[in-house]
Amino acid sequence: MHNAPPKHKAGMARVLRYWPYYLLLLPALVYFAVFKYAPMYGVLLAFKQFSYRKSIWESAWMGFANFQKLFASSGFRTAIANTLIISVSRILLTFAVPILIAVLINELRGRFFRRTVQTFLYLPHFLSWVIMAGILEAIFTVNGGAVNKIIQAFGGSPVNLLISPEAFRPILYLSNLWKEVGWDTIIYVAALVGINPELYEAATMDGANRLQKALYITWPGIKSTVIIMLILTTSRVMYAGFDQVFNLYSAPVYSVGDIIDTYVYREFFLKSEFSLGTAAGLLQSVINVALVLLVNKAAKLVNEGEGLL
Repeated sequence: MHNAPPKHKAGMARVLRYWPYYLLLLPALVYFAVFKYAPMYGVLLAFKQFSYRKSIWESAWMGFANFQKLFASSGFRTAIANTLIISVSRILLTFAVPILIAVLINELRGRFFRRTVQTFLYLPHFLSWVIMAGILEAIFTVNGGAVNKIIQAFGGSPVNLLISPEAFRPILYLSNLWKEVGWDTIIYVAALVGINPELYEAATMDGANRLQKALYITWPGIKSTVIIMLILTTSRVMYAGFDQVFNLYSAPVYSVGDIIDTYVYREFFLKSEFSLGTAAGLLQSVINVALVLLVNKAAKLVNEGEGLL
């Protein structure tokens, strides 16, 4: 009886046989090794008291003292709460919008008109949050802003909504929706295009209306894509948009807008408290991984074992 070669020899033979394809992977492997795995050495700072005179390894161990300092800080606890509130609210309020828009775009019959609508929708994605913040400042400014002109036209007094704790979070949600809804729509439009048109034709012959087609053809056709996008969105829950918040917030709205990233930047990075900053980042990542695994498990339960992980 012929004995099968050892697994390591079979694997090496496969690599030698398809070496051009593995060579194409080399740049990606180098990128992840240099920029993703090598920096993990710095995670040690979370358990040390960093000293400029010593290396990371030679700095004094502190155990979990840095984490205890974080949770003893009311500002950090507020930042965690704000991060979760902003991220979860953003998902609840805006996640379904690109799906609805994609379905509406898919219903458009004019090819030129459909592409024009898509183009105008996803153009804001290419604007940085620095530019978007400037646009929003111009819209909401007390002196001549469009919003305040409308308020004054109805007899109200000018108000700067960007420094209003009650208005700041809704501005975050709406501005993020404005900037990203078109870009997110592209993925769902692509999923809709992949649905076999014959299914709609058969449903039409059977007398199905548009709502029935959406429920029994469109939704099953894009459900897997929606679940994957939900899991990917959840993977950023603990990162509530540093660029957006940093360019829009100010001291009057710290209580409702200060997220973990902005708090760490302001309180730890600018003050050279690198050990505390690293501890905050590590805690942020651990919570995020736990949330992703939880959502993936829930997705498998409700979708017959289909998840991302």
